[in-house]
Amino acid sequence: MRLSRYFLPVLKEDPAEAEIISHRLMLRAGMIQQLSAGIYNWLPLGWAVLRKVEQIVREEMDRSGAIEILMPTIQPADLWIESGRYNAYGPEMLRIRDRHERAMLYGPTNEENVTDIFRRHVQSYRQLPLNLYHIQWKFRDEVRPRFGVMRGREFLMKDAYSFDLDYEGARRAYDNMFVAYLRTFRRMGLTAIPMQAESGPIGGNMSHEFQILASTGESAVYYDAAFEDIDLAADEVDMERLKSLYAAADEKHDPDACPVPAERLRAGRGIEVGHIFYFGTKYSEPMRATVAGPDGESVPVEMGSYGIGVSRLVGALIEANHDARGIVWPDAVAPFRVGIVNLRHDEPACTRLADDLYGRLRRAGVDVLLDDRDERAGAKFATMELIGLPWQVTIGPRGARAGMIELKRRRDGDMAELGLDAAVERILA
Repeated sequence: MRLSRYFLPVLKEDPAEAEIISHRLMLRAGMIQQLSAGIYNWLPLGWAVLRKVEQIVREEMDRSGAIEILMPTIQPADLWIESGRYNAYGPEMLRIRDRHERAMLYGPTNEENVTDIFRRHVQSYRQLPLNLYHIQWKFRDEVRPRFGVMRGREFLMKDAYSFDLDYEGARRAYDNMFVAYLRTFRRMGLTAIPMQAESGPIGGNMSHEFQILASTGESAVYYDAAFEDIDLAADEVDMERLKSLYAAADEKHDPDACPVPAERLRAGRGIEVGHIFYFGTKYSEPMRATVAGPDGESVPVEMGSYGIGVSRLVGALIEANHDARGIVWPDAVAPFRVGIVNLRHDEPACTRLADDLYGRLRRAGVDVLLDDRDERAGAKFATMELIGLPWQVTIGPRGARAGMIELKRRRDGDMAELGLDAAVERILA
């Protein structure tokens, strides 16, 4: 993409309404624009990152054996009345009526809807296990939306729902999602710490939340360093060991009773980005989601649900990856992998070299942003630092005449002057 043809409304100054780093940088980098309190337009740069995050989540859900569907944002209230949650859910649920005065709601979650899908189509234990997921927009009417996409009212979420014949099967499904979550966050360059958690309005008696480490995180977390050494690439992950490792938020951490030796205890700050729940027959019993078991008897299925805040992850990624100059994107989620700065768009040698590199990288399947604007060098460099692309290429008159470019790695500032072939080879490595 040529920046002269792109829509990138960057801001020079910090927005007054932005309280945290990710909100400030997302607004400054032209990733989002507020439409209403807690509701944002996703502009091209932000949308590109959101799609990268969403695709990683999708690939890891598919790898786990979950099957993708798509459920509506608007749900009939009848399903929630049937499950018993309609009146139990708080004012954060947006309740509406259609033109026929039927009670509807903008879904904050989808346990009822997916249970209805299940009971209409699954009759036998032979059709189990089953895990259905979707990636869809949700709405929760937060009393005080703040921190940009980290605590908005409308947000993109991945929610999965497992169905099993018995507790043993449900526990395997839970453990499967547990590992899938760790793999998902690690692919994005994040360190995730799972911690036992309360189930809240979802219900159930087994729950873990996943906190990713960021220096600007919301709460202090303490954890066993062994988390960082778990081999998630292995076909079989030792779940008993993994789930036995110590992790606690600051309010539950007791330094005097901590079971982790001092040399293995790590402390950091965390941001919640995922939550998994086992709740047994909480929904299947009242909604009569049953299957015929091996003996022919009707059995209510055991269920779990598994959420990842996809749009929240974009903010969390920035909280974990930034410096004084702007965002520092991990390669896997960067909106563009390479940013090319043509210092002299009116200099034929510079333009030829920039266009040559741009074309070669695009043909190799690399997402590239070429700054070909008629702007001063300082403004171009400031934009590239702000949006934080993994590789930055600078092409100036002196280097262009010799066929050389300056290649910089945004994360560590490592720089090298290279010929075109060598630069392409390093970027593609």
